[in-house]
Amino acid sequence: MTSVALGPRYREDALRGLAETEFDVLVVGGGIVGAGAALDAISRGLSVALVEARDWAAGTSSRSSKLIHGGLRYLEQRDFGLVREALRERGLLLHRLAPHLVRPVQFLYPLRNRVWERAYVSAGVTLYDTMGGSRALPRHRQLTRRGALRRAPALRSDALIGAVQYYDAQVDDARYTMMVARTAAQYGATAATRAEVTGFLREGERVTGATVLDLEGGREIDVRARRVVCATGVWTDGAQAMTGARAAFGVRASKGVHLVVPRDRIPMDTGLITRTAKSVLFIIPWGRHWLVGTTDTPHDDGPDEPVADHTDVGYLLDQANAVLRTPLTHDDIEGVYAGLRPLLSGEMDDTTRLSREHAVAEPVPGLVVVTGGKFTTYRVMAQDAVDAVAESLDDAVPESVTARLPILGATGFEVLWNERRRLAAESGLHVARVEHLLRRYGACTREILRMIAADRALGAPIPGAADYLCAEAVYAVTHEGALHLEDVLARRLRIAIEEWDGGVAAATHVAALVAPILGWDEEETKNEIKAYVRRTTEEHRGGAAIAEPAA
Repeated sequence: MTSVALGPRYREDALRGLAETEFDVLVVGGGIVGAGAALDAISRGLSVALVEARDWAAGTSSRSSKLIHGGLRYLEQRDFGLVREALRERGLLLHRLAPHLVRPVQFLYPLRNRVWERAYVSAGVTLYDTMGGSRALPRHRQLTRRGALRRAPALRSDALIGAVQYYDAQVDDARYTMMVARTAAQYGATAATRAEVTGFLREGERVTGATVLDLEGGREIDVRARRVVCATGVWTDGAQAMTGARAAFGVRASKGVHLVVPRDRIPMDTGLITRTAKSVLFIIPWGRHWLVGTTDTPHDDGPDEPVADHTDVGYLLDQANAVLRTPLTHDDIEGVYAGLRPLLSGEMDDTTRLSREHAVAEPVPGLVVVTGGKFTTYRVMAQDAVDAVAESLDDAVPESVTARLPILGATGFEVLWNERRRLAAESGLHVARVEHLLRRYGACTREILRMIAADRALGAPIPGAADYLCAEAVYAVTHEGALHLEDVLARRLRIAIEEWDGGVAAATHVAALVAPILGWDEEETKNEIKAYVRRTTEEHRGGAAIAEPAA
């Protein structure tokens, strides 16, 4: 089956559809929960519109630790229900829904206390293994200090007396979110980015849709819907305020910061997780890099574009260097990114203790709000939100089927993976390149290979970002809904966090590739490059200046 292409023409048709159709459900918010809600609703037979003010996953859903996990630390808080739910979802994602996008990752948990800690941690990880299902991932192993240092020679010998080795899973969060949105569109949802909700339509007390501003063309569209689902994460309070009614619940934002460092700076064959005084420290393998995170601090400055500061970076370096044999320095940092977690607000000031569970409410008739939770459990959150919609509709709405519905690219992925050497020979690409494509696009890899067959130049690496092919930048625009240079470099490809310069060297070449498809003239192309460099200057390395390339 040919996949839906979210190119410029699709967007124009989608905007026309928003104006001309009354939908069963309008979903506001293009993060993972909103995309999941759109997929859940469309797969139950409801007509669905999905709108996002910026880009798919432009907020929290592109700035996570990129883990699909049960939350080992939540066992210590005795939050067994949350852990069990998350581990069940982890198994579904790994083995049924998205094997092309979600894969196992190994971790070490260093032990420091000779008397009680091994038994205590082992009991917790055994429970973690059991809740996750007997065949979901390999079971944990006990390691001596010598065995742990063999796997992780980067660790200081005095930082542990032994370790527990266990497995979780990881994902490219932004890519996964976009693929869920594409899957919803594949089944008939009308999906549009750069489409900002500026107010809700009302009939008496009932919400009957929303006014949507097309940020690209400047026109306002009244989108009518029988029910509206608000899945706006850390923007939930603002969305609820537009109703003029009392909010169903409040959301606190917690800032999480991650550093990106080269793989060779930390010689290990495994990821690492260890407790800190304030949170946990993750060192997570990420291709040719490590992700080092995370912070967990209250953020009260508004939800738009959080930025890591010197305190955040210094804290992470200090925590990592407490266990590393060779300390990391600021010069080792390739990139920095900051994201905000939406936490259900409570009376306490400490965001590390606020619930990671989610909530669904109908603050005014016709409007369902869902927030909280974590990336791993997005599907459950989406199902609960659509269940609330279904309860209020007169029609008989079928139960959710998303636990059995593969994400676009999953069906046929294993066959193509087994054929990867033949695909490499046919395409002229190295088998490692084909494996890279399969892990990012799954069965949709055939569409990339067809593009390369039609234009051999697209099979070349992107100058300044050689991990990616030129075809991937073009595909991001023709099929994946990218409308701006930032969409391509920061979310469809992860060049913005993976290159020392934040992707500035690649920007000019990528802009030249996508400009004809997006209809940019020379001036618009230059402005896109300037805007990307400006954004990168603000974010990269906590605001360090980056030279602008020649246009």
